[in-house]
Amino acid sequence: MTDSDIPGVMRVANEIHRDLPETEAVVHERLKLYPAGCFVLVENAEIGGYLMSFPVRYGKPPALDTLLGKIPPDADQYYLHDLAILPAFRGRGAASEGIGKVMEIAKRYPTTCLISVYGTVPFWGRFGFAREPVDAVMEEKLRGYGVDATYLQRPNT
Repeated sequence: MTDSDIPGVMRVANEIHRDLPETEAVVHERLKLYPAGCFVLVENAEIGGYLMSFPVRYGKPPALDTLLGKIPPDADQYYLHDLAILPAFRGRGAASEGIGKVMEIAKRYPTTCLISVYGTVPFWGRFGFAREPVDAVMEEKLRGYGVDATYLQRPNT
């Protein structure tokens, strides 16, 4: 992903995440802070999907639509923030390929976490992610991601 991709990323985000919007500033910051974890799916010069990921402190992914400020220097977990693919671009293995790239980056951390939305827990289960117990702070954070938001984690070893 590059800065010039952000309008296309926002177009995908606004279509896929109508009920969970994030500002363009969030995307800009994720790209600036951790470009190695930001990818786009491009076909015929059209962005049809994206993936954003970055290191976090264990069990402390950010709330929805929140700026990070910085990547914690003592980050000890990897976070898959968002994977969004337009329907016309699905069914071609792009999600698996993107997740594979993220898992390659994430392997230097003991675990990777994410917040599953839109009933996608079974999808993430295919990649080794499972539900994790959450405390009251995480429970509150999950409410901001929608009624079916679920905190998932997988070992990277």
